[in-house]
Amino acid sequence: HMGLLLGVSRGSAELPRVIVMTHEPAGAPAAPVRGLVGKGITFDTGGISIKPADGMERMKDDMAGGAAVIGAMRAISLLQAPIKVVGIVPASENMPGGRATKPGDVLTGAGGRTVEVLNTDAEGRLILGDGLWYAQRLGATHLVDVATLTGACVVALGKVASGLFGQPDAWVETVRRASARAGDRAWPMPLYDDYSEQLRSEIADMVNTGGRPAGACTAAVFLKEFAAHEYAAEVKMRKGEPVLRAGLAAEADGKAEDAAQLFT
Repeated sequence: HMGLLLGVSRGSAELPRVIVMTHEPAGAPAAPVRGLVGKGITFDTGGISIKPADGMERMKDDMAGGAAVIGAMRAISLLQAPIKVVGIVPASENMPGGRATKPGDVLTGAGGRTVEVLNTDAEGRLILGDGLWYAQRLGATHLVDVATLTGACVVALGKVASGLFGQPDAWVETVRRASARAGDRAWPMPLYDDYSEQLRSEIADMVNTGGRPAGACTAAVFLKEFAAHEYAAEVKMRKGEPVLRAGLAAEADGKAEDAAQLFT
């Protein structure tokens, strides 16, 4: 029961979907199994925590991480890469409505972790949490998730690089070198355990947003809770101009193709 994905989708007339792709060529070693997980929010109004109208039409781009994963899986197949790879794209709209999740609601993820929703516009990390869980259920041992997740990353890095969070350092460096070869720069960012203090909840395992301070870092720490395996990395994709003046979200600038190259 993917309660985080279902919670995000409740306000929409469109049912959510989980797109699953596998690449298992004959003769590929049993391990490691790479898992690619991409955010597939096909339209993001912000939900009950609704965004300003200015620029909202660009929120159809909030599925860029999912598009990158689909493009990467196609490239891996065409290249006949001799490795096992699982691709997961949890897909949904984030809409307001009478049935929509409200600030203060508590959602339960597929792995049993509970999340108090403080801001329904911090929805990407919710669906990715269920996506990461499912990728591991399908055998993924090395995880990379890709998303247009936080405007805070735009504030930190602008439009010239994507934020890169992960563990251990060797796995992060592997992803960073791949991004450099592809010409789509990713810059390592901190993933300190201290940030988890900002995610404490009195009624659930954690809240879905740690507020403005270190917003990109707390979002990454949130997702770390859903990555049981040691090898996990998150790429917060390169962004365009901020859509929200408050800096709560931003839109992709058509670089899904570049991001897909990261994993070929």
